[in-house]
Amino acid sequence: MEYFIIVCKVAVALSLLNVWLIQKDKATKWRGGNATTILEEFEAYGLPKWSCYVIGFLKVTLALILLASIGLPYLENPAAAGLAVLLLGSIIMHLKISDPLYKSFPAFLFLVLCVLIYLL
Repeated sequence: MEYFIIVCKVAVALSLLNVWLIQKDKATKWRGGNATTILEEFEAYGLPKWSCYVIGFLKVTLALILLASIGLPYLENPAAAGLAVLLLGSIIMHLKISDPLYKSFPAFLFLVLCVLIYLL
């Protein structure tokens, strides 16, 4: 079970770091609305530009803390819980603008993984 949790942590953290640091200015089929960048996605949700930077900082920081929790287990629950809340917010934003359900799939998958990390 310990290895499963480590794989979950690495999968969630690296995926979020990829989205926020590498793919932030690239179009993907998962972006909300018709957005081609993360900033455009936040605009599609009707959120102010500064919120993108705050959410991005929180997600990147919590993803790094989740990775650090592999060696420092006391960091596991705060990182997983914080990411779960942010990922739930992502799902709500997709639903708010009536995105097709598939656009919420990555956030839903990572939410489930964060809940598993937290509970196991």
